Amino acid sequence: MSQNILAIGGSRNIGYLSSVRFLDAGHTVTFLLRFPSVFDNDEKIQSYVKSGKAFLIKGDALVKDDVQRAWTEAATHSTSGIVDLLLFTVGGTPKFRLTKGFVITPFNLVTQSLLNVLITMPHQKPAPKLITISSTGLTRTSQASLPLPLKPIYGYFLAVPHKDKVGAERVVAHCAGWDWNSKDDGEPGDDIMGGSEWKKREGLPAPGTLKRILVIRPALLTDGECVAEKEVGGKNGKAKGKAAYRVSEEELGGWTISRKDVAHFVVDAALNRWDDYEGKRVSIAY
Repeated sequence: MSQNILAIGGSRNIGYLSSVRFLDAGHTVTFLLRFPSVFDNDEKIQSYVKSGKAFLIKGDALVKDDVQRAWTEAATHSTSGIVDLLLFTVGGTPKFRLTKGFVITPFNLVTQSLLNVLITMPHQKPAPKLITISSTGLTRTSQASLPLPLKPIYGYFLAVPHKDKVGAERVVAHCAGWDWNSKDDGEPGDDIMGGSEWKKREGLPAPGTLKRILVIRPALLTDGECVAEKEVGGKNGKAKGKAAYRVSEEELGGWTISRKDVAHFVVDAALNRWDDYEGKRVSIAY
């Protein structure tokens, strides 16, 4: 059955690669884009726009009304009038600063965009599935399991954008009713959360009500090939009797994972293995 998907953050990287996989599999994808012109010369996306499978909406995930409009318009692209899946892969373009490592602008881009997604989420039945991309190395436990050479990268170079990722995970944990250990998981701070009253934002799902959610924590991302597809032809990431990549609720302590393999997992989890992953935070690495 064809799925109706809303992609926020789908102009590049994992969001784009996943969206193309969904389109290639016959599904419909609506993109919320600050600059729809990003796809002007993308022959694949343009072919799906012409065939009525891909739709481009101009808007900014930091603007609540734009996100609300994206939900509404995306729903019209399905005969059932609902959005089956929200793929949230928002992330800024990092710039390096000697005193702070890599930074994004605004510094709370991911957290505030995700809050807008959740407070505008339609009250439909069934509720839309939500998949969001986070990162490994956010918590003390996760950092402790990292290979030693990667610890400075996560501890310094990626500290600022990772604080934003912690904020996004804090929002998910609150709405999903997951335990949050401030000592281990960390507290992102009121600046990331947009103030101390963020839990009272109108429309935010009540604690424990966000059930259809999957948080994916990739290892250090690369632009390498999709190993799952290259070695197996792709169905479930199996290669030569073992998984092409590892996925676990436990810390994996892995080095890297390609964006293409994360996209492979996103689509496989959404279409084939949702019952295995719904309501979970999982790490993925080679």
